[in-house]
Amino acid sequence: MKLQNILLPFAVLCFCIPAGAKVTLPSFFSDNMVLQQQCDAAVWGSTDRGRTVVISPSWTRKKYKAVPDADGKWRASIPTPEAGGPYTIKFSDGDKTTLHNVLIGEVWFCSGQSNMEMPVRGFHGQPVEGSADVILVARPSVPIRMCTIDKKYSLTPLDSCNGSWQEHTPQAVADCSAAAYFFALKLYEVLGIPVGLLITDWGGTPIEAWMDEPTLRRDFGGEFNFAHLDHGFLPDKYPNCSPCMLFNGQVAPLVPFTFKGMLWYQGESNRDRAEQYARLQPAYVQMMRELFRNPEAPFYFVQIAPYDYSMDPPTLCGYFFEAQESTLAKIPHSGMAATVDLGERKCIHPSRKREVGNRLAYMALADEYGVKGIEERSPSYKSVEFKDGKAVVTFNVGPLGMAPYGREVTGFELAGSDRVFHVATGKTAGAKVTVSSPEVPDPVAVRYCFRNWCSGNLTNSYGLPALPFRSDDW
Repeated sequence: MKLQNILLPFAVLCFCIPAGAKVTLPSFFSDNMVLQQQCDAAVWGSTDRGRTVVISPSWTRKKYKAVPDADGKWRASIPTPEAGGPYTIKFSDGDKTTLHNVLIGEVWFCSGQSNMEMPVRGFHGQPVEGSADVILVARPSVPIRMCTIDKKYSLTPLDSCNGSWQEHTPQAVADCSAAAYFFALKLYEVLGIPVGLLITDWGGTPIEAWMDEPTLRRDFGGEFNFAHLDHGFLPDKYPNCSPCMLFNGQVAPLVPFTFKGMLWYQGESNRDRAEQYARLQPAYVQMMRELFRNPEAPFYFVQIAPYDYSMDPPTLCGYFFEAQESTLAKIPHSGMAATVDLGERKCIHPSRKREVGNRLAYMALADEYGVKGIEERSPSYKSVEFKDGKAVVTFNVGPLGMAPYGREVTGFELAGSDRVFHVATGKTAGAKVTVSSPEVPDPVAVRYCFRNWCSGNLTNSYGLPALPFRSDDW
């Protein structure tokens, strides 16, 4: 059944209420949907004023009632069981609407710009590695479902948007966000329960486009131009990139859908504003947690990949990598998937999206589902000691230490008191890496992959790449 949003007729203002209208639901309450398990899941819709909506989920004999407000809008919460299904949910205000093939499981909200948008089938001329294999074997019996919201910007928060849930078919998998899909696939492979992906994205967009007006005006009022909102006009260029426009069109209609946590892959469009981004991302997360009434919702995001931004200063992304990492200390229940080893020099959309999804899943499995057995996070810089013409760098890493052992480590740079960096190499020993360069006999600063385009091979023993860093504050 295809369900569509409707708006109450304008005649409601004249107290002319149509009789016999059927209860309606947002488009993303559809057949094949996934609801978050073991919670009070929010459901809502509209009907005629004066009608009571009765909600009857098939997993219980209990019925739940919702009374519409003066505009005919209603909202309710229904307790959900442990993961399972399929179920039906019946909504009746005298006339019945039924959702079929509903699963109960783990729902994740996925958003960002083009690297989140990039589908499993890839973009034109830009493939996703391994896409053919996962598309061809996709079967509806696998309980992964996905709902991608249509692109839409708006000057004001909308009540409705378009997007319905799809079963795990070859076509649906091909069209799904690759990063989100591989995350869901890993969760399902490990947990064996249904996984739902609620996806809203738009390539080339900055984080402020995904934030609401109250948050931006309160915390960043002097940093953005709100003329389009103040005067009600669409910007001449890239309205989807203007503050609040995508929140209004693609997030506001989803509030307060109930989910487990959030995945976020965005930042390329903010890379020249590292200091500001270090404040924007925590504000974005706080906004989302408050609006969706989920104050401890986990937030896992992707560090943008190296790329040859030829028009930018060569270390611009180094400062942005640093800004992204800094938000981990500001956002409780968060984690960052590193991609320093996945970048492609001339393609901003790296093809190895399975690794991205897997790395996000490793953190979620460990933190949210108690699955242990690996080091789920990348090694990070801890300290450095300069002695005997070398830099001895210590990392935050597990007991197996740093890798590769016995091979030259690339991606490092050293500088002396002249602040000129030169290529350096390293050798691993446990949690330490000793770095040296014949061109820098007396180093005072060390950096690792602190450039727009870089290629380093330093990892932990599970192959997760070390995070870019610098020891200096220059």
